[in-house]
Amino acid sequence: MRYFSVLGLALAIGLTGITGHVSSALAVDALSADTHLATTAGATFTAPKGWSVTSDPNKTVLHPPEGDSQLALLDVPAPDADAAVAAGWASYRADAHRPLKIATPQAPYNGWEERRVYTYETSPNEKAVVYALAWRAGQQWAVIIVEATRATFERRIAGFSLTIGSLRPKGYQREMFAEKKAHALDAERIALLKQFVRDAMDQFGIPGVGLSLIDGGKVVFESGLGVKTLGTPDPVDADTLFLAASNTKAMTTLLLAELVDQRKIRWDQPVTEVYPEFQLGNADTTRRVLVEHLVCACTGLPRQDFEWLFNFAKATPASSLALLGTMQPTSSFGEAYQYSNLMAAAAGYVATSVISPGRELGAAYDDAMRSRVFQPLGMMHTTFDFDAALSGNFANPHGSDVDGKTALAHMDSNYSVAPLRPAGGMWTSAHDLSNYLLMELSLGQLPDGRRLVSKEVLLERRKGQVQIGEDSVYGMGLIVNTQYGIPVVSHGGSLFGYKSDMIFLPDHGVGAVILTNADAGGYLTGLFRRRLLEVLFDGKPEAVEQAKAANLQRLANIAKRRERLVVPADAAEVGKLAARYTSPVLGELTVRVQDGATIFDFGKWRSSIASRKNDDGTISFILIDPTVNGFDFVVGERDGKRALIIRDAQHEYAFTESVPP
Repeated sequence: MRYFSVLGLALAIGLTGITGHVSSALAVDALSADTHLATTAGATFTAPKGWSVTSDPNKTVLHPPEGDSQLALLDVPAPDADAAVAAGWASYRADAHRPLKIATPQAPYNGWEERRVYTYETSPNEKAVVYALAWRAGQQWAVIIVEATRATFERRIAGFSLTIGSLRPKGYQREMFAEKKAHALDAERIALLKQFVRDAMDQFGIPGVGLSLIDGGKVVFESGLGVKTLGTPDPVDADTLFLAASNTKAMTTLLLAELVDQRKIRWDQPVTEVYPEFQLGNADTTRRVLVEHLVCACTGLPRQDFEWLFNFAKATPASSLALLGTMQPTSSFGEAYQYSNLMAAAAGYVATSVISPGRELGAAYDDAMRSRVFQPLGMMHTTFDFDAALSGNFANPHGSDVDGKTALAHMDSNYSVAPLRPAGGMWTSAHDLSNYLLMELSLGQLPDGRRLVSKEVLLERRKGQVQIGEDSVYGMGLIVNTQYGIPVVSHGGSLFGYKSDMIFLPDHGVGAVILTNADAGGYLTGLFRRRLLEVLFDGKPEAVEQAKAANLQRLANIAKRRERLVVPADAAEVGKLAARYTSPVLGELTVRVQDGATIFDFGKWRSSIASRKNDDGTISFILIDPTVNGFDFVVGERDGKRALIIRDAQHEYAFTESVPP
């Protein structure tokens, strides 16, 4: 759910049939399909459909359709990573003198024995993403340089992921599990997985985890590790509730699947036939959206999350649906992976408009999910009711403070998901979510032999609607990855202070749920998928080293970021601020001082701020409270008034000073 920086996505990519190399000076205007290519030294990769490729003996440069960004691949002989990157820049663009922000190591991966990532200083007003990767296999270095606008990088993230994720050394044979039988999750292997989780919790500062493991049609382990609240002894258990965020999406599409089974809707039915009020900012896209597209991340609508994250005080399910009518697609229908939480929310509300026509959408959705999904699955503690969740056995949210230490966070920001809860508002436990995975693994059948949904309708949700990377496709609230020659179905969840994942291997009857109560839990969930496969198939032992490298990178980036922050915010710069600002889209912002700290107050939530002088001379104010830290407000001017500018990757919003009448 939560908005993440495109640079964070870039670093995530860095962790993650073939023809000959592109001939000298070859230029491909626009590839008609994903195309297998190779660099001069024989490193293989896949160039995305719709991108253009130019090449000379020293480099291959890929250009997304927008033409304002590029990804360069260079083969460089060099004694070390620093020298390789320097030579790469000299060959790619000798006039580039971008100051280096930080260089950090990455774990070996995909045949590359040594890897390092370089991120460069950019000022917010540049709206740019610039980083480089240096990867070594044997004596040969591959250098990847990305120079992109933030808008194009987010819009084409799947293409960047495809190219970089598919880059492998010449002759490298991928690890495959297709011919292997999964080991049983016996006591020894369960212990290995538990130890991995405990070690990662210690490394990343994660207070609590809800964990369950499924094998052979039954839960073989479910429990909690750690505590619900940092500094208290209250332990997490299998029934402790966590905010599951986007893991809600698969539950919402399960409700749609039941309606398809009952012939009340069709997957290929235009949404406007089901819910005539449905409207996007583009009439053509509105007409083309079918029921199956509501949670496909394929319609061309961008994230645009700030409009519900900031301004939720008066939001309702109906107003959230209406907000879609103001949003324009930024890529063609079906062209690119673009994740939209508001579209996913629409899926739930469209479904309940069929079940309970005329009823208030939120209450109708809650009742439909309780009676048609949660109760049949035995998910007896799962709820969308914040008050009910917070009055019982629940885990509190945590995040990093400005110095990188784990701290208890406010719950306030998470209430922003309530108006669009079909996309991410579910409170659930390791025990309850395991019951859902058991149903997925039994292809729609419940433990008592009754059928919740038909096999055919259930499986439609797993069919790829749009490509995410080399081996991953997005279905309807589910991701299917075939990187290792077997389907691994999963989805993650991310809100303020909560990170989660659910995973199942349909061909092997194995599943897992991992729920965390810290932002750093996002590292654990991804790494746990790899460790699970290692334990099941005797895979290469990579996850432990990946965890160590990821944590070193995390801490180094926090420290580097901290160097440029003034905490508390510079008093002279704070003195230039207006007392109150208003955005017609994001609502109100009040500036106040409390206990020596300057606070940005948005009404329903707030945060202390730091200040930073950017390389271009502008001043930014940065939110620094746990879980909301990192939001960047740049001092500016709009129509002669003082303004604070905040941007997501593809949109800009101005808070302008409110002048009393």
